[in-house]
Amino acid sequence: MTDPAVDAPQTPTGSAPRGLDLDRLAAYLATHRPELAGPLPAADRAAHAGPLAARLIAGGKSNLTYLLRAGDREVVLRRPPLGHVLATAHDMAREYRVISALAPTAVPVPEALLLCTDPDVLGAPFYLMEKVDGEVYRRREQTDALTAGQRRDLALAMMDTLADLHMVEPGAVGLGDFGRPDGYLGRQVRRWAGQLDRSRSRPLPGIDELRDALAGSVPEGANAGRIVHGDYRLDNLLATVEPVAVRAVLDWEMATLGDPLADLGLLLTYWDVLGDSDSAEGNPVADGIGPRAGFPTGAELIDRYAGRSDVDVGPLHWHVALGCFKLAVICEGIHYRHTLGQTLGGGFDRIGEMVAPLVEHGLHAVREK
Repeated sequence: MTDPAVDAPQTPTGSAPRGLDLDRLAAYLATHRPELAGPLPAADRAAHAGPLAARLIAGGKSNLTYLLRAGDREVVLRRPPLGHVLATAHDMAREYRVISALAPTAVPVPEALLLCTDPDVLGAPFYLMEKVDGEVYRRREQTDALTAGQRRDLALAMMDTLADLHMVEPGAVGLGDFGRPDGYLGRQVRRWAGQLDRSRSRPLPGIDELRDALAGSVPEGANAGRIVHGDYRLDNLLATVEPVAVRAVLDWEMATLGDPLADLGLLLTYWDVLGDSDSAEGNPVADGIGPRAGFPTGAELIDRYAGRSDVDVGPLHWHVALGCFKLAVICEGIHYRHTLGQTLGGGFDRIGEMVAPLVEHGLHAVREK
């Protein structure tokens, strides 16, 4: 992964990024994946106290992602955030299972290498996956460097990949029991309402009204039963632009079987709501995306998706409202962890500012007919 790191590699004194105990990790790998626990090259041994070196990869606002160096090999480690872990969120086994299952499909995913569910090793479950070369496009200076054609092609490739995901038959890849499609949308509302209650730390005008409006108007979900990513957006992809291609889809912690319109609604929330908002400028979640950053409109993205998928896109307003509610709750949870000093890296100080515009737009969307 070429996304810049925010922590330096392990220091000469043997320290490691927060959330990793490299000595415990090395001991675990020596037993379970010894080829990943070998010594560093001779030139580097004097600068490192143990066989492993690691750095925190910037960008993730939820689960923590580290670039782990073992000898001349680099792999990626994922673990839950520090502190304040919401129930059922940040599920490492779930991420590991879905990327393993999707490996033989048209959906590009990193190779899954190892899953550890023993919290005694790092204080929480974790997994390892292969490093994939590519770039995570999330900052305005990155997307401004692209040509108009590259921005358009990248956005369309993003939609083609999402359509490919939704066309995968869950049972054919061993994911037939990955979720409970019946009642998925109603459970989504209840789940995020529960997450909201666990993350409240300040008044949030309108958010309870949005929750209640969603709960009172849940659609039937005719498309239910597809594999849903749960947080599909441009900066959860590793991509190249010469040629334009999606190299890997990342961050599968919210994946399940459900209604694919939930993925589309959330994507439009990022793209047209945050990406076209004054709050997007300089914001680490929405700064480099959407029409104001020179990308196609959300309507063009949906047209592209509909041309490749058999999913009935229908009216998306309810799903956009759900996306606004879900993202508002996620942002509030991150804001809460930031106030407790439990976030790593930069860019968290403005996450809380996104909650109010998300709630406002969600209320507008859920009232549409």
